[in-house]
Amino acid sequence: MDRRASGIVTHEPEGGVLYLVGTPIGHRGDLSPRARQVLAGVACIGCEDTRHSGPLLQAFGIRTPLLSFHQHNSRERLPGLLQRLAAGEALALISDAGLPGISDPGEDLVAAVRAAGGRVVCVPGPCAALTALVCSGLPCERFCFEGFLPSRGRERRERLQILAQEPRTSVLYEAPHRLRQLLNELHDACGPDRPLQVARELTKRHEQLVGPDVATALAHFNDHNPQGEFTLVLGGAPPPAPVAWDGAALRTQLQELLDAGSPPADACRLLARRTGQPRRALYALLHADTENSDTDPPDGTLEPSPPGA
Repeated sequence: MDRRASGIVTHEPEGGVLYLVGTPIGHRGDLSPRARQVLAGVACIGCEDTRHSGPLLQAFGIRTPLLSFHQHNSRERLPGLLQRLAAGEALALISDAGLPGISDPGEDLVAAVRAAGGRVVCVPGPCAALTALVCSGLPCERFCFEGFLPSRGRERRERLQILAQEPRTSVLYEAPHRLRQLLNELHDACGPDRPLQVARELTKRHEQLVGPDVATALAHFNDHNPQGEFTLVLGGAPPPAPVAWDGAALRTQLQELLDAGSPPADACRLLARRTGQPRRALYALLHADTENSDTDPPDGTLEPSPPGA
């Protein structure tokens, strides 16, 4: 077989390139041949925890030098890594599991290399978020990735409120010691019947998805101690039931959103989600004559907005 015609890359790694290499999220068999070739050939591998990545790489006979690169030392490491790339060395970056750059400081390194005019190549591999999503049975056509929520305070409450109204499927990460707290918060914000699958041990022998809703998952983990890292796939909010047209009240709510700094289009979109009124009708309300719009609903306002409108 012609390896060039088949798309197999044989000349990697190339000098001066940063390779983002996906590593197994559980099953070691998921480390691809291309990933092994690159990791064995680069000058250095940046990783979150050398104690974690070292045994994985040694199991494949990869003895490339490792360099710790995590959230606590990424700023001090960046200049040295950029210098090595500029000098023509090939470097790789891996995370403890999955694709680097997602919920880890790899994002900052990629941005810095791009800003310096360097090359970044991704060697695809497993990703917990996508693995859990496609296994969940929840809609995958449109989804959003939330990662880890802020640990506390107003920012966490605001993100939970956004999730409660989000019409798309949402994917979150959570640590075991905070899982029950998150499930209780989702119970309060989204309701017990909101579709949910909580994934753990993905690709491993004891892979598990717990659902199908918030109440069931909460009951399960109240009875079973959470262990391991968790990926949560939360179903989207159902479209709100349409309310009777009240032009004066809707105009007031729109003005409050505008006064808070929302652009007109965003204000209409948010209010459409809250009330079930069509976004186009609300936008028309902003520009309609007050005497007519406060009493006469535009055609079709009693039909609910489509999800995400």
